[in-house]
Formats: sequence, structure tokens, C-alpha cells
Amino acid sequence: MIDLNKLTSGKKLTAMETDILTYIIAHISEIQDMGVRAVAKETFTSPASVIRLSKKLGYSGFTDMYYSLLPLVKQAEYTDYDDSRLIKNTDSIDMLANCTQETMDLFIDKVLNSKDKYVFLYATGFSKIVAEYLYKKLLVLGKKAILASGSDSVGIFENNLDDIAVMLVISRSGETEQVYEKLKKAADAKIFTVSYTHEAPNRIAEISNLNLKIRDSHSLDDRNLLPNLFFPGVLLSFELIVERYLN
Repeated sequence: MIDLNKLTSGKKLTAMETDILTYIIAHISEIQDMGVRAVAKETFTSPASVIRLSKKLGYSGFTDMYYSLLPLVKQAEYTDYDDSRLIKNTDSIDMLANCTQETMDLFIDKVLNSKDKYVFLYATGFSKIVAEYLYKKLLVLGKKAILASGSDSVGIFENNLDDIAVMLVISRSGETEQVYEKLKKAADAKIFTVSYTHEAPNRIAEISNLNLKIRDSHSLDDRNLLPNLFFPGVLLSFELIVERYLN
């Protein structure tokens, strides 16, 4: 259930670098004791190749890569997982820890107080389901909104650039290529950008004017097989903002 795309999106790894990363993830418990030279030997590469991989993934070196990957990999492992623990033991306040008053007020000012132009929502996969709820909620609040996903024509976005006040995207990983490309175009067009992503550093968060960080219980579970509070967290934070707006 560990999808390398979540770690390598936008990084353009070579086949050799992908093999090294695959080995590291499969042997994450032994990697620290092995060191760079042992990993290189086991993958039939060189220490320089291992270091180059860590740099390409955005880490300062091999050790930094190990300590960053370790909790992600361990979190994604399914062994002896207790389905009830996550849902029952999570408080809504913990889910919304990053949804501050300042964040909510900026969202209200730029999104909910947008009058003459459109809020353009974009998402793919499971995120599209959540985006559709936000889209319909905006409509019943009397806001102008457009919803699109990866299966829609790019013209829906590009032909309406002049009429878009806000670009709002949802990407759990913050690395979904289609979403990143659309958000980048919006940012280049000086459109205010809002994103919902998980709490770890990611490309989409970096280029957003406003990033709402939501806890992701299993960030490497690309197929969304495990219980996860990310999508409920997006909805809950949005409703919290709406409540503040109406009051």
C-alpha cells in the first residue's frame, strides 16, 4: 500500500534511483545500521548514487532521508492495525489544529466574500468527491463557482481565467501533478490560490496563497484503503469556516 508516486511526484527519478528507493523502503528497519555504502552494495549502485537520490528527493543527505521516510513507511504498514483506534481516539480539535482564526478569516475574505467573479474548484480522485460538496455548498450560499477535475477539458479553466477570483484545490498528498499544474497556472495569472493538503511539506502548499493543512493518517496509502481522517477533516474545516462566516 506504499505508493512511490507519493514520494517521487515531480522528481523524475531514473530507473536506478527508483530501485534504490524501493530497496530503502522495503528494508527501512535495517537502513540506519547499514549506511550508505551497504545500501549501494545491495542495490548494485554507488554511494554517490544513493546520496544523489536523497538530494533529488529534497533531503540534505542520506541520514535526513532515512529519518524522514521512517515514520511515513511505518505509518503505512498495515500489520496488526486496529481499525477502531484512529476514529474513536481522534478529537475534532486535533483534526483542525491548523485551522486558525487567521486562516479562517482569510478564507472568508477571499473565498466566501468573493462576489463578482468565480471560485474555481479543482480536484481528482477521492478529492473530487469532497470538492463537489464544497462546490454545492458554495452555490447554496449564493457564490459563483465552477468545478472541474482531471477528466474535464483544460479549456474549462483556461477560457475562464479572467473571471476567476480564487482557485481552490484539494490534494491529499500535495503532489498530484494535474492539480499542481493548474494551481501553478492560476498563480502565474495572479489568481488567489487556496489548497487543502496534508500537513507535511509539499509542492502545492508551497505555491498556495493560503494552505489549509489537514491531518493525513496514512500519507502513503495511495488507494485510500485504510481509515483516514483527511477527507472528513477537509469537510469539517470547511463547515467550521462557514459557521464563522454566517455568524
